[in-house]
Amino acid sequence: MTDLTIIGGGIVGIATALEVQRSFPDLTIRVLEREPALAMHQTGRNSGVIHAGIYYAPGSLKARFCREGLAETVRFCQEHGLPYDQCGKLIVATDAVEMERLAILTDRARRNGLDVRPVEAAELRELEPNIVGLGALLSPTTGIVDYTAVTIKMAELFTESGGEIRTGADVARIEEGTNTVTLHLADGEILSSARLIVCAGAQADRLAAMCGVGGDFAIVPFKGEYFRLAPRHDDVVRHLIYPVPDPTMPFLGIHLTRMIGGFVTVGPNAVLSLARDRYGKLSTNRRDIADMARFPGFWRALGANLPAGLTEAANSTFRRRYLRMCQRYCPSLELSDLKSHPPGIRAQAVMRDGTLVHDFLIRETPRTIHICNAPSPAATSAIPIAKHIRDAAAKAFHLKGPVHAF
Repeated sequence: MTDLTIIGGGIVGIATALEVQRSFPDLTIRVLEREPALAMHQTGRNSGVIHAGIYYAPGSLKARFCREGLAETVRFCQEHGLPYDQCGKLIVATDAVEMERLAILTDRARRNGLDVRPVEAAELRELEPNIVGLGALLSPTTGIVDYTAVTIKMAELFTESGGEIRTGADVARIEEGTNTVTLHLADGEILSSARLIVCAGAQADRLAAMCGVGGDFAIVPFKGEYFRLAPRHDDVVRHLIYPVPDPTMPFLGIHLTRMIGGFVTVGPNAVLSLARDRYGKLSTNRRDIADMARFPGFWRALGANLPAGLTEAANSTFRRRYLRMCQRYCPSLELSDLKSHPPGIRAQAVMRDGTLVHDFLIRETPRTIHICNAPSPAATSAIPIAKHIRDAAAKAFHLKGPVHAF
């Protein structure tokens, strides 16, 4: 029997495994990942941004973990020779309404203790000759990284110190007993573990329900579609360029992102996905659709966000509409500049009343801990989340031994 099992081979699951292992080296720890490789979903299909924490409510876990996570991610990359670039981010306002929103956002960023400063239009033109706007907010510490590479390095450190990672291990059922958690895999194998931590992303609600801490929320998948700009635009921006977020929309909007590979992407939008882990334009999964349809919170959230949802769907259907969103702040882009790029899916927890869960959501039973909602900026925040889960596990599972930080 294993002392601790962790379900999920994304960056949060692997960071948690490494942190718990370093803190409690006498434990036997196993990671189970249902896919054939690590980081195949949210971790490996995002914009690669190391966020600073500008947008999040002061005092929230997101705000704290993101601020700490930026420093921790940079430090980890420095220690292990992984490429990263703190190129900075400009949030660009293109009209008077956005300038008002930008002032509110600036105040929020400062309340979160962040290093930001306003940029007037003249300076914006100097910093970014290809970008137009009435003003901007500069976050100089925001950066970019390859989160798959970070996850793989963490996994190497974990296994080199005796940890076990099993891919292709799909957990179909969980039974929590007085002294043991029994895991039934889809292939019929049965595993036993004294304790369990679940970092299952898009499957989080299903595994939580198996342990009696679900039912009042469900994961609703939103597909984020990206384009890669034509090579002639590899140097179109020096910073990351973000729009001022619309408070009526649940996501941040389409942005220009420099990538570690030397190219630039534009995106993502946010359209309802009919499958949690399939990425084709018309991909569907009957179980995923049925689960959404049965959950009353889905319909309430859909009704509350219908105008935004229709806008996003139209931008997804008509590439020229998508382009116009980008041209508001980067007018030199043309339709032929938008090349295909892999999309991603955001696993968004929605409560029964239709409320979108904006903060991290963590629940416990006597022998299990579940990370039920960990969308962006979870990759940036992975190390602080791991430390938080380590501390929660030490308390809930009565673990004894030395505790060391990353």
